[in-house]
Amino acid sequence: MERCNKSVLELVKFNEYDITGLIELSASVGWDYDENEIGTVLESGEIFGHKNADGKIVSSAAIIPYDSSLATIGMVIVNNGYRGMGLGKEATLKCINSVSKNITIMLIATEEGKRLYEKMGFTKVDVIHKYISDNYVPISRLTGNDVIIEEFSENDINEILKIDEDAFGDRRSRFLKNRIEQSEKCLVVKDNSGTIVGYGMSILGPVNLILGPISAPDFQTASLLIDKLSSKHQGKLRIDVPSNNEEFMAMLEKGGFIKVSEPPIMVINSLDMPPRNNTLYGIAAQIFG
Repeated sequence: MERCNKSVLELVKFNEYDITGLIELSASVGWDYDENEIGTVLESGEIFGHKNADGKIVSSAAIIPYDSSLATIGMVIVNNGYRGMGLGKEATLKCINSVSKNITIMLIATEEGKRLYEKMGFTKVDVIHKYISDNYVPISRLTGNDVIIEEFSENDINEILKIDEDAFGDRRSRFLKNRIEQSEKCLVVKDNSGTIVGYGMSILGPVNLILGPISAPDFQTASLLIDKLSSKHQGKLRIDVPSNNEEFMAMLEKGGFIKVSEPPIMVINSLDMPPRNNTLYGIAAQIFG
């Protein structure tokens, strides 16, 4: 097993030249970050971690600050040969200390990481519901949804930013623009007057087509977005659903999605997440909240 004395490890801030090494680190623990996903993280926030004496990346942690009161942490990875040395904690603390103590920091923990985060002061406030589909069956058309679903255009951005802010709990200007650039599809939902009332996007990863963020006025409209985003895709689908969306999750299960885990949502610098308006049906990804 690879091993190294901590004294020869350097804690650094990564940049675009480190993407290949970060992909290798991700793959070493069975995660599937690719060039596009890490590029969006770097464009939207910062990634810290350790390099060994040979310049190999052996740990990482990323923080994505949003516009006013919230940041998310993710991509906390330590190479198997360097575990037990406190590298994950050190990189995560670097992320925490990079923003104001007035900023609520949120993360979605792995089961093995939960105890570490509790020791650092994070508290569990909820769970996320991770769903995977190997064989999606399109949902039959629902009645009562008098909406129009169209491709995103640049003129829609301000309305989408506002919808997302109310759904997520903070404005995410830089991240959302980067995510739209990365997306396979980005769709908007309009009512009869042409007002945008929801949106959704899909991200093509090396393993799954990731569905999210999904924001809609009701679960039927969110389900229609899933149909549109998934159409013509041959392969695995993934969506991470916030709690209190039981009708939507039941609809997903009818369509062939299976719940595979419920990882905890944890926060620090606050006792709870920022207020949301209950229109968020799918998060962007666990790293982005």
